[in-house]
Amino acid sequence: MQSQVQNSSHDVADGTPPSAPSTILTGDLHVYVAFDWGDEVDLERARQLVPAEVQALPRRRRTPSSFQYRPLPLRIQLPSVEVAWPELGTIRSPAEVTMFDFGAVSFALELPCQLPPAGLSRLAEWLATPAPLIEVARTALKPLYQKLLPAIHDAQWKEDFSEEYFVFHLPPNEWLSPDRLLNENCDWLARLLRLENTPLSQEEVTEALRLHLRYSPWDLFIPDWAAAVLVDRDCEETLQTIEFTNLQLLEFRHIDDRLDNNLKTAYGLIHRLTRSALPFWRSHARHMRAVGELKAEANDLFERTGNVLKLVGDQYLARVYRQLATRFHLSEWEHSIQRKLEVIEGIYQVLSDQASTYRAEVLEIVVVVLILTEIALALFRH
Repeated sequence: MQSQVQNSSHDVADGTPPSAPSTILTGDLHVYVAFDWGDEVDLERARQLVPAEVQALPRRRRTPSSFQYRPLPLRIQLPSVEVAWPELGTIRSPAEVTMFDFGAVSFALELPCQLPPAGLSRLAEWLATPAPLIEVARTALKPLYQKLLPAIHDAQWKEDFSEEYFVFHLPPNEWLSPDRLLNENCDWLARLLRLENTPLSQEEVTEALRLHLRYSPWDLFIPDWAAAVLVDRDCEETLQTIEFTNLQLLEFRHIDDRLDNNLKTAYGLIHRLTRSALPFWRSHARHMRAVGELKAEANDLFERTGNVLKLVGDQYLARVYRQLATRFHLSEWEHSIQRKLEVIEGIYQVLSDQASTYRAEVLEIVVVVLILTEIALALFRH
């Protein structure tokens, strides 16, 4: 990053750290908006329908050869999009989309910017309500989605269901040295991560900066729930890891949302069963099959998203992924999904067992009545 020191005095109230001169920060804002398009995408078929490139994970000395996409996703260039940004004005920027075989796509936008720290804070505050950017992403992706429909299995795009994430990529310089950011400029850094432009408490600053990672004395990665700050130069593999983890969060939310709807259906069956005069005639085999399919889909989702990019061990990218997974609470989402699956499966199993018990009792009564009728007819004949 380049910085330009100006002679004018700075105003503490505008968000500039009091220890910093008026500085222009040159960097990039990366915008990622993830959507779910369906159950599965045939990537080979997709390449026949639209021009696309296979995307491999970039290689650096700190990126082991064992870290690789399986299967490789597709990267598709989109027409440039126009966005009205605060502090920067209306800018037309190139856009692209990454598509994975498990049905998720990530819209990516890269915005070069030159702003003072206070201006960057105001831009971050605007990002806290990302509806305009999500609409831009939806509009840009709709023509591509229509072209790729033949390659999408069980295509169901819920346009109002998305997951967005922002990365402030700032190449290091004297003002942006990791030590200075984490100490002198920690309040400004925390507000950037929290997409805030007002002072934060010391506890909030500490929590925002709690998870950070440094590979060398000159780089820094700090993830939060909505945004991350990446002080580094050549870091394409780190950006792709961030984008992929955001897609994982979307997929976990998607399956969790479907389970919530299934839970409502299960509880509705319980209420109808208690009011039914003939509960033993109800069959829940169809619902049990649906739960079984949903459970298989959830387990398949865990396996496929986990196997597409296996980031394990103590390598740098693996630690980047674990910090993002911690911020996104991916393990909690997975536990929640498994717990809901067990609850739904248990409800339908109880309903099915209860219906079977009712039917068995009725059959026993019918058998007894038939025996008594046979005895009565035999006595009557004699």
